[in-house]
Amino acid sequence: MAKEINTIGVLTSGGDAPGMNAAIRAVVREAIVKGKKVKGIKRGYAGLLQEEIIDMEAKNVSDIIQRGGTILQTARCLEFTTAEGQEKGAAVCRKHGIDGIIVIGGDGSFRGAQKLAALGINTVGIPGTIDLDISCTEYTIGFDTAVNTAMEAIDKVRDTSTSHERCSIIEVMGRGAGYIALWCGIANGAEDILLPERYDYDEQKIVNHIIENRKRGKQHHIIINAEGIGHSSSMAKRIEAATGVETRATILGHMQRGGSPTCKDRVYASTMGALAVDLLCEGKSNRVVGYRHGDFTDYDIDEALSMDKNISEYQVEISRNLSR
Repeated sequence: MAKEINTIGVLTSGGDAPGMNAAIRAVVREAIVKGKKVKGIKRGYAGLLQEEIIDMEAKNVSDIIQRGGTILQTARCLEFTTAEGQEKGAAVCRKHGIDGIIVIGGDGSFRGAQKLAALGINTVGIPGTIDLDISCTEYTIGFDTAVNTAMEAIDKVRDTSTSHERCSIIEVMGRGAGYIALWCGIANGAEDILLPERYDYDEQKIVNHIIENRKRGKQHHIIINAEGIGHSSSMAKRIEAATGVETRATILGHMQRGGSPTCKDRVYASTMGALAVDLLCEGKSNRVVGYRHGDFTDYDIDEALSMDKNISEYQVEISRNLSR
């Protein structure tokens, strides 16, 4: 018999992402419509262990859908990676009457949710990360906003790069994943895109490409470098020394995490938040909400964490073809 859920907890964990507030809002309001109580857990698993738990009503999530970041705040918590920390977390949930918990975050956050589920707390994960690196889903909350923020910044760097006839290396976020770099590379018409999944660390190819383009009359050269490769400043010095072309590095950094979420991030995050509540109300646990093949769906967390995700070979190919 399905476990009846009366009180739902919600937390955001790991890196913040635009659209998390939209998901929190949807969780709170969908739960209230279903006749459930909601408790917000501040600062992720760290806040759970420290019992930073608040009651949430519909008014608590008014006027937040357009805001970046997360009103519940977020933190990383090494203690929760231990069995003792996980057992303490489950005990805190029981103490506060939390029957089910919704975790908005990435793979690491889902592993924590997986442990809570094993300890009897019904859990559902929502993919919230700008990196788009969660294998079970084609969409993660925050990616659309982050990639648009980066795209607009790169357009501005291109303007000054062209004016000074420079080579510009622009480093974007993504941890070990190259999705932001690939999308920006295509969207911004970059001459080179360096992806952790594909880069062979042969800088001579880049040097040759810059020299060839100069001979063809190109006035600038844009290189999009993924965070997983990094070292943009030292790379710029080496490329300038090898080509004689003035080269500058720009690291976009955490500006990509902030800002008002796009329409897509607001709508998709809201849909995922509501679906997570519905799953808990159906008595489901150890699930992750995802988006695949045009539909919102859910997966077993164990299955989701075992999946592989790869960069599109076709998009990599066309990025090279279109950069000529």
